[in-house]
Amino acid sequence: MQPQYKYFAFISYNSHDIAWGKRLQRKLESYRMSATLCSEHGWQRKPINPIFFAPSDIQPGGLTEELQERLKASRHLIVICSPNSAKSEWVGKEIEYFHQLGRTKNIHFFIIDGEPHSGNPDTECFNPIIVTLGLPEILGANIHEHIFRWSWLNKERAYVQLISKLLGVEFDAIWQRHKRLLIGKSIAWVFGIVCTLSAMIGVYMMNQPVDVKLNLNEVSYLNTNLPPLRNAEVVLKLQNEEKRAVVVSLDSFAVFKNIPYKFLNKEVQVLVHTKDHVDVDTTILLSENCTIDIHRNPSVYGNIKFQIWDENVNGIPNVDIKILNNEAVSDAEGYVSLFIPLEQQQTKYKVVSSFDFISDTITMPSGENDVLIIKHMSK
Repeated sequence: MQPQYKYFAFISYNSHDIAWGKRLQRKLESYRMSATLCSEHGWQRKPINPIFFAPSDIQPGGLTEELQERLKASRHLIVICSPNSAKSEWVGKEIEYFHQLGRTKNIHFFIIDGEPHSGNPDTECFNPIIVTLGLPEILGANIHEHIFRWSWLNKERAYVQLISKLLGVEFDAIWQRHKRLLIGKSIAWVFGIVCTLSAMIGVYMMNQPVDVKLNLNEVSYLNTNLPPLRNAEVVLKLQNEEKRAVVVSLDSFAVFKNIPYKFLNKEVQVLVHTKDHVDVDTTILLSENCTIDIHRNPSVYGNIKFQIWDENVNGIPNVDIKILNNEAVSDAEGYVSLFIPLEQQQTKYKVVSSFDFISDTITMPSGENDVLIIKHMSK
């Protein structure tokens, strides 16, 4: 029957290496084994537990005696090896005492700095007590062993080397699974970094202003006899702010500068006003290049209205007139109203009648103040 121990292992170290001692304690106590190996060997999922580490577990008073009791209660001794521990009297005494307990095979070396058997006091990492006691040749798990290109992976390999020795199993039985877990964690880490960077870029972009270009597209019948669009006024409404610009012609566009990125792909209100076209009040999904459809107002050059006078400035009723084959008759006060379809519209119209006019041309747009005067009316 194997003896029962309070501690799975005792960590021996020099005070200059205390950070490594704490790190190793956390690493070993938290290490989870595979369910398969646990089932085969009767282990718990975290089998290397507890680990005695003096800074957290030693009590004041009777240090030497208490350390001896802790060593007796530990199945394994882990020596953190470095030039510091090689020169440490306490580390040497702990190794010697554990050897005297008859547990030499359970002494394990974890090299964090220096070189084994270098012969140079400045670089030697093994305590001289090892030679004095005639301990068997020891390799130790070395975090600086150059197996892989990446130092962090060499450290992980050293951890697994130590764990396999503590548990008495083949290195590969643990290392292959450990590598798979590391690869999975690395992929997750890279994915997390990519997601974080993407989010940061997204936030950055969301806070960068953009310039929005807006052009107008005339969708009504294109009558080349009529003036083209000129200087259309465009208003872009963004929450409580209005931005204004001018579209000089259908071949150009308005530019709204420094629009907050957050408005892109959001609905915004757009107003368009131009002299010869129907006003636009619409909502669009804002993008960096927008197009608004416009229609020519057919009444501007299509609604003809004027009055026919005699030379005495009297309105003349019942006068038959014709404009581009469109006929009309003046009313009781001499007014003529007529609509010309968009396809036939012009900026000026010649009025044909059985009467002679001083001037027979109506310039558009026309209205009640436009007058044609009949010459020498004798009828």
